[in-house]
Formats: sequence, structure tokens, C-alpha cells
Amino acid sequence: METFHHAHFKDSRDMRAIAAASVELVVTSPPYPMIEMWDEGFGALSAAVRKALKRHDGRTAFALMHAILDAAWKEAFRILKPGGFACVNIGDAARTIGADFMLYPNHARILSCLLELGFTPLPAILWRKQTNAPNKFMGSGMYPAGAYVTLEHEYILIVRKGGKREFDSEAEKRRRRESAVFWEERNAWYSDVWMELKGARQDLRQKDTRSRSGAFPFELAYRLISMFSAKGDTVVDPFLGTGTTLKAAAAAGRNSIGYEIEPAFRQDIFSDPAGAAAQAQRRVQARIDDHLAFIEERRAAGREIKYTNRHYGFPVVTRQEIDLLIDIVEDLSLGERDCLEATYMRDPCRILDRGRVSPRSRSPVSSGQLSLWNCAEK
Repeated sequence: METFHHAHFKDSRDMRAIAAASVELVVTSPPYPMIEMWDEGFGALSAAVRKALKRHDGRTAFALMHAILDAAWKEAFRILKPGGFACVNIGDAARTIGADFMLYPNHARILSCLLELGFTPLPAILWRKQTNAPNKFMGSGMYPAGAYVTLEHEYILIVRKGGKREFDSEAEKRRRRESAVFWEERNAWYSDVWMELKGARQDLRQKDTRSRSGAFPFELAYRLISMFSAKGDTVVDPFLGTGTTLKAAAAAGRNSIGYEIEPAFRQDIFSDPAGAAAQAQRRVQARIDDHLAFIEERRAAGREIKYTNRHYGFPVVTRQEIDLLIDIVEDLSLGERDCLEATYMRDPCRILDRGRVSPRSRSPVSSGQLSLWNCAEK
């Protein structure tokens, strides 16, 4: 199997190269209006934004910045198939403009636009981004009536185009079954609060691009892609940045297309395909290791496990996990015209080793207990 991951270095408000109703998922994190690091970018697109900021008119600047983003959300609605999802990571802004301090509710403004476009809103995720800053208070500190709540979370808005997606053909149904997540992943991932994810470290090739990037972590994109699409689907990121969505889509066995208005990010996206392939392999290995550790703990607690995955031969909790099959990137290579091409291992059991030691246990996993021999000998 192969997947393809294209980057277009142009304004995401114009995605005419993508046909209407042709993709299954949008995953993105746009520039955050009224966060100072993105003032210059919004100002480059709108003289009105520059003028509003110069005269300290925060409310008008906020409205104008979102008017720029609205065109991208309109395109997202156009390119999604019926039943397709859009996941938008966005944080609010708390800022003093002139003499006025106020909250600029980015998540509410974007959600309002998505609703007007016709998206169906679904429960959102709060991403709790913990800070190690010793002085977290805002305003007057300990005095009442002049202190403000510190923002330590962002939103992942989740909306759908129309009703539930239909999987009609046998091939589509098989892809859906193989795209299942583990029972324990389902319990953790489909929660409305994510606390364990850390923000992405900005190790950019060109340091002058740091002020224009706010990349979300690989794990965030990988989870959302695994949760809201099936293998072989196409994922679009209208604000690609350093290319995290493309690399996460490759790791999950999906195709992807990204738009990025800043060509300086090209080097960060395409500079290390081998490293991106290794990251994808580590993530799959961690999923298997975590599942085996979970099974050990469940057995140790005397809890019954009724089902066996037919590809790997290890136990799973539910019938829906029987056909689960995780694609493993064998190689990521540079193709033509800003494209990454991913190829995948043919043998899904190469990720398993006989008698491996689980990272959470000092005792080797029993091949009889987990039936790993069946997998290794296929």
C-alpha cells in the first residue's frame, strides 16, 4: 500500500485544486486571532487589520482577523464529503490593547461561523495545556476584583458535514473494521478533556519562522485522524505550518493535503522524511506495547478477555477489535512537486517480537498467554 501527502504553498482560502465533496476529514490549527505573534501575518493580508491594531481597536481587529479565516472554513465545508468531519484546534486570546484588557473568544467565533456554514456541531475537546510558570496569575495578583483567570486550555472543535457517514461497499466496511482503535484507546481518546498531551517543541530549521508557527503535537493530529477517518481516506490541513498533519496522516495510513501560505516552512516539512518514518514506527510500536501491557494488567486483575485479534493473535476486549490492523510505515520518500510518498510493511506482525518484554513489566510476555506465536509464524 502507498499513500501520498501533498503540500501546496498558497493561501488556503483558495483550495480550488480540491474537488467538492472529495475528502473525509479536515484537521487544522489556524493562526490565533489577537495572539500577538500572528498580528504581522494577519496584517499582511489586510490593511484594515493593521489600521485597527494601530488605533488600539481590539474588537474591530478581532472581527477582521476572523473574516479572513472564514473563507478557509467555507472551503473546508465545500471539500468535505457528506458525513466528513472537521477538527479545529484553537485557543482564545487574553490581551491588553491600549488600556483595555479583555478576552477574545476565538473558539466561539469560529464555532459560530461553522454553524452558519451548515456544519453539525459535536462535543468538543478541552486540551489542558499545563504550564510550569511559577507566576500564573493575571492582573493584580492576590487582590480581588482586579485579578483574572489564567488561560491554560485550548479547544478542539469537532463538527460534521451533515449526518453520519455511510460505509456502503464491502471494501469500505473492511477498511472501517481495520481502522478500529483499541478498547482502552477508545476510553482515553474519546474523552472531552485531554490533559496528558504536551505542546510541540518548535525545533525549526529556519529560526525566523519560529514567530509564525504554533505547531500542535504529532499525537494530537494522530489521534484525531485515527478517531474521525478510516484508512485510505484523505485528510486536509488548510494551515499546515511545519507539516505535522501530513506526517501524522502517513503514520495512520491516510492520504493528506496541506496548504501553507509561508513558503519558508517547506524545509521543515520535507527536510527529514526518514525521521518522520521512524516517528511513525515508534508510535505504532507504542500502541502495541501499551495494548499488551493493558492486557497483562487486565489478566492480572482476573478479568475475562473474550476475543482475539485475527491479524496479531493477541487478546482484545471487544468484537469490534477483531479485525483491527495498524498500518506500519516502511519508508517515507520525497516525490515530485512537494509530495511525500509513504509505503507500508506488508507483514503487520513485524512490529511484534517473540518473548518481548513489555515496557511496563519486567517479566516477558508469555507467547501462550497472548498467542503471539500464531502471528509470528504466519
